[in-house]
Amino acid sequence: MNLIEKYFNAEKTESLLFIGFGILAVILSIYFFFVIKESFWKGIAIPLVFFSIVQIVIGATIFTRSPVDNARVENILKQEFHKIQSEEIPRMEKVMNNFVYYRYFEIAMMFFGIVLMYALSNYGFWKGFGLGLFIQCAVLLSLDFFAEKRGHFYVEHLKELVERK
Repeated sequence: MNLIEKYFNAEKTESLLFIGFGILAVILSIYFFFVIKESFWKGIAIPLVFFSIVQIVIGATIFTRSPVDNARVENILKQEFHKIQSEEIPRMEKVMNNFVYYRYFEIAMMFFGIVLMYALSNYGFWKGFGLGLFIQCAVLLSLDFFAEKRGHFYVEHLKELVERK
């Protein structure tokens, strides 16, 4: 299996993690909101369900897009190699730049979650909301870390291919 195929297979696999964590968070949110019914747990449920829906959508999009992208890049390698430099590397550099924005957003939301947990610690709902926000954004940050790391290896591989040609 070549590095490009490995990259897209790993992307597809991680998208299943996004979907899995998202589904788990939705189930927990429903349980917290409708079964436990205490304000702290309702507070946790809201950011969990919101960010889990985002996770599921992102995961499903990547899962369905990865095989198409893999075939597209393999085709470019075989038939239109010049497009690696003009299309695929710039596309991936844009993706990599977006990870920086995601990271800042996720860290800011984690910080906001900590502030809510401690500044409003007497209020069960907001303490729970802060904890849910922190947990969900920590999961997103962790998954994005691995996706970004994998993306860097992929971009470097593409650049090496271009240099060798």
